[in-house]
Amino acid sequence: GVIDTILKTDGVGLPHLQMKGGGSAYPASYETIDKHQHYVYQEGKVVFKYAVSYMADASAEIMQRNGLTNEDVDWFVPHQANLRIIDAAAKRMELPIEKVMINIEKYGNTSAGTIPICLWEWEDKLKKGDNIILAAFGAGFTWGSIYLKWGYDGKKA
Repeated sequence: GVIDTILKTDGVGLPHLQMKGGGSAYPASYETIDKHQHYVYQEGKVVFKYAVSYMADASAEIMQRNGLTNEDVDWFVPHQANLRIIDAAAKRMELPIEKVMINIEKYGNTSAGTIPICLWEWEDKLKKGDNIILAAFGAGFTWGSIYLKWGYDGKKA
Protein backbone atom coordinates (compact mmCIF):
# COMPACT_ATOMS: atom_id res chain seq x y z
CA GLY A 1 0.00 0.00 0.00
CA VAL A 2 0.86 3.66 0.03
CA ILE A 3 3.36 4.45 2.78
CA ASP A 4 4.11 8.12 2.04
CA THR A 5 3.50 10.81 -0.58
CA ILE A 6 4.99 14.11 -1.62
CA LEU A 7 2.97 16.29 -3.98
CA LYS A 8 4.13 19.78 -4.99
CA THR A 9 3.36 22.64 -7.32
CA ASP A 10 4.77 26.12 -7.67
CA GLY A 11 3.49 27.63 -10.92
CA VAL A 12 6.96 28.66 -12.14
CA GLY A 13 6.51 26.38 -15.13
CA LEU A 14 3.28 27.82 -16.48
CA PRO A 15 4.93 29.56 -19.44
CA HIS A 16 7.15 26.53 -20.14
CA LEU A 17 4.71 23.59 -20.07
CA GLN A 18 1.00 24.13 -20.60
CA MET A 19 -2.00 23.80 -22.85
CA LYS A 20 -2.89 27.35 -23.80
CA GLY A 21 -6.48 26.69 -24.86
CA GLY A 22 -9.27 24.93 -23.02
CA GLY A 23 -10.97 25.12 -19.69
CA SER A 24 -13.06 28.05 -18.52
CA ALA A 25 -10.33 30.64 -19.18
CA TYR A 26 -9.98 29.84 -22.89
CA PRO A 27 -12.90 27.65 -24.00
CA ALA A 28 -12.71 26.06 -27.41
CA SER A 29 -13.52 28.45 -30.22
CA TYR A 30 -12.67 28.75 -33.90
CA GLU A 31 -9.89 31.14 -32.91
CA THR A 32 -8.27 28.85 -30.28
CA ILE A 33 -8.51 25.87 -32.63
CA ASP A 34 -7.04 27.83 -35.57
CA LYS A 35 -4.15 28.91 -33.30
CA HIS A 36 -3.53 25.24 -32.26
CA GLN A 37 -3.96 26.15 -28.59
CA HIS A 38 -5.44 22.77 -27.62
CA TYR A 39 -2.10 20.96 -27.84
CA VAL A 40 0.54 20.73 -25.14
CA TYR A 41 3.15 23.46 -25.50
CA GLN A 42 6.56 22.99 -23.93
CA GLU A 43 10.04 24.44 -23.92
CA GLY A 44 12.12 21.27 -23.90
CA LYS A 45 15.34 22.48 -22.26
CA VAL A 46 13.56 24.20 -19.39
CA VAL A 47 11.19 21.28 -18.83
CA PHE A 48 14.09 18.79 -18.90
CA LYS A 49 16.03 20.70 -16.23
CA TYR A 50 13.08 20.99 -13.86
CA ALA A 51 11.73 17.47 -14.49
CA VAL A 52 15.05 15.83 -13.64
CA SER A 53 15.71 17.86 -10.52
CA TYR A 54 12.15 17.92 -9.16
CA MET A 55 11.42 14.20 -9.75
CA ALA A 56 14.78 13.15 -8.30
CA ASP A 57 14.56 15.58 -5.37
CA ALA A 58 11.03 14.48 -4.44
CA SER A 59 12.07 10.83 -4.68
CA ALA A 60 15.21 11.43 -2.60
CA GLU A 61 13.13 13.32 -0.01
CA ILE A 62 10.60 10.52 0.30
CA MET A 63 13.41 7.98 0.63
CA GLN A 64 15.08 10.07 3.35
CA ARG A 65 11.81 10.61 5.25
CA ASN A 66 11.30 6.85 5.31
CA GLY A 67 14.87 5.78 6.04
CA LEU A 68 15.41 4.16 2.62
CA THR A 69 18.74 3.96 0.82
CA ASN A 70 19.09 3.33 -2.90
CA GLU A 71 19.84 -0.29 -1.96
CA ASP A 72 16.46 -0.55 -0.18
CA VAL A 73 14.55 0.58 -3.27
CA ASP A 74 13.51 -2.39 -5.38
CA TRP A 75 11.93 -0.38 -8.21
CA PHE A 76 11.82 3.21 -9.39
CA VAL A 77 8.81 3.95 -11.59
CA PRO A 78 9.19 7.35 -13.23
CA HIS A 79 6.76 9.16 -15.49
CA GLN A 80 7.68 8.08 -19.02
CA ALA A 81 8.05 11.51 -20.63
CA ASN A 82 11.54 11.23 -22.05
CA LEU A 83 14.30 8.60 -21.76
CA ARG A 84 16.94 11.26 -21.05
CA ILE A 85 14.86 12.55 -18.12
CA ILE A 86 14.40 9.00 -16.78
CA ASP A 87 18.14 8.23 -17.06
CA ALA A 88 19.16 11.52 -15.46
CA ALA A 89 16.71 11.13 -12.54
CA ALA A 90 17.90 7.55 -11.89
CA LYS A 91 21.55 8.65 -11.96
CA ARG A 92 20.82 11.54 -9.62
CA MET A 93 19.19 9.05 -7.22
CA GLU A 94 22.19 6.70 -7.69
CA LEU A 95 19.90 3.86 -8.80
CA PRO A 96 21.10 1.28 -11.30
CA ILE A 97 19.05 1.23 -14.50
CA GLU A 98 18.08 -2.38 -13.72
CA LYS A 99 15.85 -1.03 -10.93
CA VAL A 100 14.08 1.45 -13.21
CA MET A 101 10.87 0.54 -15.03
CA ILE A 102 11.08 1.88 -18.58
CA ASN A 103 8.62 1.33 -21.43
CA ILE A 104 8.68 4.66 -23.26
CA GLU A 105 10.20 2.92 -26.29
CA LYS A 106 6.99 0.87 -26.63
CA TYR A 107 4.27 3.43 -25.98
CA GLY A 108 5.82 6.89 -25.95
CA ASN A 109 4.54 9.36 -23.37
CA THR A 110 1.07 8.15 -22.38
CA SER A 111 0.68 11.07 -19.96
CA ALA A 112 -1.10 10.09 -16.73
CA GLY A 113 -1.10 6.44 -17.83
CA THR A 114 2.68 5.94 -17.85
CA ILE A 115 3.12 4.77 -14.26
CA PRO A 116 0.11 2.40 -14.13
CA ILE A 117 1.15 0.87 -17.48
CA CYS A 118 4.68 0.27 -16.15
CA LEU A 119 3.34 -1.39 -12.99
CA TRP A 120 1.07 -3.60 -15.10
CA GLU A 121 3.92 -4.61 -17.42
CA TRP A 122 6.33 -5.41 -14.58
CA GLU A 123 3.75 -7.06 -12.32
CA ASP A 124 5.27 -10.53 -12.84
CA LYS A 125 8.59 -9.27 -11.42
CA LEU A 126 7.11 -7.63 -8.32
CA LYS A 127 7.26 -9.41 -4.97
CA LYS A 128 5.33 -8.87 -1.79
CA GLY A 129 7.17 -6.31 0.31
CA ASP A 130 9.03 -4.65 -2.58
CA ASN A 131 9.82 -0.98 -1.95
CA ILE A 132 8.66 1.03 -4.95
CA ILE A 133 9.19 4.74 -5.56
CA LEU A 134 6.93 6.43 -8.11
CA ALA A 135 7.79 9.86 -9.50
CA ALA A 136 5.94 12.16 -11.88
CA PHE A 137 6.23 15.63 -13.32
CA GLY A 138 3.72 17.70 -15.26
CA ALA A 139 2.34 20.97 -16.49
CA GLY A 140 2.51 24.13 -14.54
CA PHE A 141 4.85 22.69 -12.88
CA THR A 142 3.47 19.93 -10.69
CA TRP A 143 5.46 16.96 -9.41
CA GLY A 144 5.51 14.32 -6.76
CA SER A 145 6.72 11.02 -5.48
CA ILE A 146 5.01 8.10 -3.75
CA TYR A 147 6.52 5.34 -1.65
CA LEU A 148 4.65 2.05 -2.05
CA LYS A 149 5.14 -1.26 -0.29
CA TRP A 150 3.98 -3.90 -2.82
CA GLY A 151 1.24 -6.08 -1.35
CA TYR A 152 1.46 -9.40 -3.20
CA ASP A 153 3.62 -11.61 -5.37
CA GLY A 154 2.94 -10.32 -8.86
CA LYS A 155 1.82 -13.41 -10.72
CA LYS A 156 -0.67 -12.64 -13.45
CA ALA A 157 -3.60 -14.98 -13.85
